Amino acid sequence: MLRHLFVVVVCCFTTYSFAQSPSKERDSSKIARDSIKKAELLKNIGNGYLPIGFFNLDLRYLIKYNQFEGIRTGLGGITNERFSKKYRVNGYLVYGFLDKRYKFSLGGGFRVNEASNTWINLSYTDDLQETGSSTFLTDKRFFTFFEPRLLNIDLFHRHITKSIGLQHKISNHLLSEIQLSNSKVNPTYNYNFVLDDRSYNTFNLTTSKLSLQWSPFSRFDIKDDRVVETKNGYPKFTLQVTQGFKSILGSDFNFSKFDFRTIQQFNHKNDAITHITLVAGIAGGETPLTHLYHAYPNNINKETILQRFSVAGLNSFETMFFNEFFSDKFSTLQLKHYLKPFKFSERFKPQLVLISRYALGDMNSISRHQGIPFNTLNHLYSESGFEINKILLGFGLSFAYRYGAYHLPNFEDNFAFKFTFNISL
Repeated sequence: MLRHLFVVVVCCFTTYSFAQSPSKERDSSKIARDSIKKAELLKNIGNGYLPIGFFNLDLRYLIKYNQFEGIRTGLGGITNERFSKKYRVNGYLVYGFLDKRYKFSLGGGFRVNEASNTWINLSYTDDLQETGSSTFLTDKRFFTFFEPRLLNIDLFHRHITKSIGLQHKISNHLLSEIQLSNSKVNPTYNYNFVLDDRSYNTFNLTTSKLSLQWSPFSRFDIKDDRVVETKNGYPKFTLQVTQGFKSILGSDFNFSKFDFRTIQQFNHKNDAITHITLVAGIAGGETPLTHLYHAYPNNINKETILQRFSVAGLNSFETMFFNEFFSDKFSTLQLKHYLKPFKFSERFKPQLVLISRYALGDMNSISRHQGIPFNTLNHLYSESGFEINKILLGFGLSFAYRYGAYHLPNFEDNFAFKFTFNISL
């Protein structure tokens, strides 16, 4: 717990160091120039970058914490347009103090077409990935000064991945990305994937991915010769198809995955906001556990409520224990209703958020996955609760209760009580 608080305090100090700057009397033109520079700087920091000349330092790699690596720290970044508008180089080097191991990535890209923002990218990565996690290639960069779920994750697999990809803007409303990759996967936990009387504890995977992100109701305008999004419209849709190829570049398995997500947001006249997120995925064929699905759990496997007290995630099931469920087909529905902030003063504006989450899933051929026990989600998983955010210095409190088909016999095990952290620059 003390280690968790240490990481949060460091992140808060970093956040407020960047978010605050003293003001001095200047002439109007200098104030205008400084305002523009400050806005650009805060925009970059909000995206997770600190510009240093022709290089943007990536703030994601400065410090993290999880159960497997302990404190993870390092440096990383990407070249910016001062370096080149046609070429870019990116990479990072980090070290985990608990597993005593370096991880790194090196990559680059070159622009094929500026109007459609078409890039060809190459990368080599030697790092960890959470087992059961699934991300979309076309996701915009999402950055927070610390990632709440990461603090408690302990199930990772190592991977050495070589990839080549093509990102292309079909239109302002439709983004696409294609990637071909080859990975050597080594689970860090006791796990064997049994297939045709053979047991695999490490394996090679060659996969291709096609990802599409459609934002039909967003608006775009040209500013400073650039197309910028002026209205973040909803709903948004994301689709990703993954295909694994056996025997290509030494790959061991054939499998297919289809992932879908849609996000809807309603802005009410009383300044309340309703946010709805639906995520679904299905995997077929010879898919190891590393590439199947969890349902975004965020509850530590400890006995009492106080021992499980940690940080609530942004889109996670707070009462679902880590590694409790895995699925080869699943769907989750998350409903959040943000009430208008209570304005006690200019600095004190706490906000109440009402939350309900649901998950449903299943798995075929459970016997293939040996060494790690888990349950399936073939009944509806339900939890509801609330958050009171921004009580003090961005901190708040979260409460959730687990009910329905997966209600636990020990009454207190159905509760999750945590703190939240929210701040915007």
